[in-house]
Amino acid sequence: MLHRDEALSRWAERSAAASAWLDKQTERVCAALVAVMLVDVGLGIFGRYVVPLPVTWTEELARYLMIWVALLAISCGVARREHIAVTMLFQFLPAGARSVLGIAFDALAFAFFGFLFYFGLGMTADGASQYATIFGMTMVLPYAAVPVSAALACIQLALSAVRDFGRPTAATEVHP
Repeated sequence: MLHRDEALSRWAERSAAASAWLDKQTERVCAALVAVMLVDVGLGIFGRYVVPLPVTWTEELARYLMIWVALLAISCGVARREHIAVTMLFQFLPAGARSVLGIAFDALAFAFFGFLFYFGLGMTADGASQYATIFGMTMVLPYAAVPVSAALACIQLALSAVRDFGRPTAATEVHP
């Protein structure tokens, strides 16, 4: 029995490390995209109100960047178990029921993000025949935010579930 617990603990540690690494990389991408978005919005404001410049593309670029940042940040919330949840009633359940309910919530979230991934792939493929208003590029890159972020969320959910399941205190923690 001790060997099984040690193996679970090792898997939990590996999952925690992989989740933390993926979370850090996602944070870095989000920070870079926010920095580009700030420069873009600043340029748009400067071009509109300070020196009249024809920089009409800044609004569209800011929109696409904001969508990417918002969707990528979902996996960061999932990795830290900081996603939206109603925990008031959850806290009053016995530890075993909390554990089962936590697994059910993870399974439901995984199914939801899997659904988004699957249909996001189709949406992204359809974006190849649609063009952005100002840039003239296809909508593949903007639409790809949906399946990419959904895949990251699924990976983080799986890593978090293994991490939490392998910890000795997993049954008593509140992580719906």
